Amino acid sequence: MPPIFSSQRFLLCLFIAYLLIEQHAARPVLYAALVDFTTWIDVIVGFVKQLPSIITENLTPDVIANILDAYVSSKDNEDIRLNITQLLLKYAHSVEEHRVRTEDGYILGLFHIPRNGSVVFLMHGMLGSSDDWVTAGSETGLAYLLSEAGYDVWLGNARGNKHSRRHIRLTPASEQFWDFTWDEIGRLDLPIMIDYVLKESNATQLKYIGHSQGTTTFFVMCSERPEYNEKVSLMVALSPVAWMSHVQSPLVQLVAPSGNLLYTVMQMFGHGEFLPENGVLSLMSRKICGQSTLAEILCNNVVFLICGFDLPQLNIINLPVIFSHTPSGAATKQLLHYGQGVLSGEFRQYDWGETGNFDHYGTREPPNYPVHKITAPVALFYSDADWLASPIDVQRLKENLGNVVDYYKVPFKGFNHVDFVWAKDFKELIFRRIMTLLRKY
Repeated sequence: MPPIFSSQRFLLCLFIAYLLIEQHAARPVLYAALVDFTTWIDVIVGFVKQLPSIITENLTPDVIANILDAYVSSKDNEDIRLNITQLLLKYAHSVEEHRVRTEDGYILGLFHIPRNGSVVFLMHGMLGSSDDWVTAGSETGLAYLLSEAGYDVWLGNARGNKHSRRHIRLTPASEQFWDFTWDEIGRLDLPIMIDYVLKESNATQLKYIGHSQGTTTFFVMCSERPEYNEKVSLMVALSPVAWMSHVQSPLVQLVAPSGNLLYTVMQMFGHGEFLPENGVLSLMSRKICGQSTLAEILCNNVVFLICGFDLPQLNIINLPVIFSHTPSGAATKQLLHYGQGVLSGEFRQYDWGETGNFDHYGTREPPNYPVHKITAPVALFYSDADWLASPIDVQRLKENLGNVVDYYKVPFKGFNHVDFVWAKDFKELIFRRIMTLLRKY
């Protein structure tokens, strides 16, 4: 396997060495850490370099050529330069921007597409934002479809993404700003946003649709703050992520065992933010993937590296618009918390280590989330080809929830994690089922 380019390897080793020396690590420990880290980097690099050939191995040259031509020709799409407000206005949807403040000082952005119907709240996944519900385009974007169906649509944003990068005293340049996981998003961000939406809408309940981390944080909220079950008439979980014992993402499988080391390095490179824009790790990702058009499509967006690809459902023409809005920012600890779940096989709170766990929880191990306390009606949407939400893990979630009202496997063989937001056939495979549930609940 070819080694990582020497200059970046050298920088990484220097940083690891500096950290361990500062911690007074013995020389054998220092050497072992460097060997472990550089070996791990080589595995990651080898995997990423093989991605284009892995993804396209069953495609004919003509199909690949058509994909590349469509992508290149769509890079002049003016939507690439438009923000979410401009996109909604362009496609004849009025929009309002709102702000709420969490009890620990984060200022979160909300977008409202006003209509007279019942309230639907949409929550994005990790590295995403409210834009995810719009960038698929006016024909398949869930925010557009719900608004056109008459629903009063609200789009949430978790702390740390591009619409929620403000704090009453911290800045994104501070490591303290990024000292959170998806646990805080579930305990603090979701409740304040939901309360605000209900107050603004003069409603007592809303319908919640979440994707990926947007489902994780819902399960955290309604298990740890069960009073919020009464405020949700229906929860639709698109690619639900809780237990992760059978995660299929090769990149997540590689990252999870080295989670603590990865967290230390990423803190030094990104001050706690996962792959910050223009950061060293982002530069490395681009260099490792290569400069070809196919590499640009498949490799240079970390969301696809983590979640996988489904070219038959990927709207290549709209891909440059998606890339211009994603990824939107997240804390490294969010990824690490998921990695802990892969290793432990449990859906539980953040693991601070034995001493830290005693300080935070009074126990040696972090406590499991009591998902049996979730009484809100939940619909689970899953697929066989999802790299992050394995059908086996979704089945375990179903068995632990108290009120599953729909358990739907998408009838498309290659349907994967990001297809639940951006699939070309979203209306036929997902939206029609959602509409049936919304009318019922």
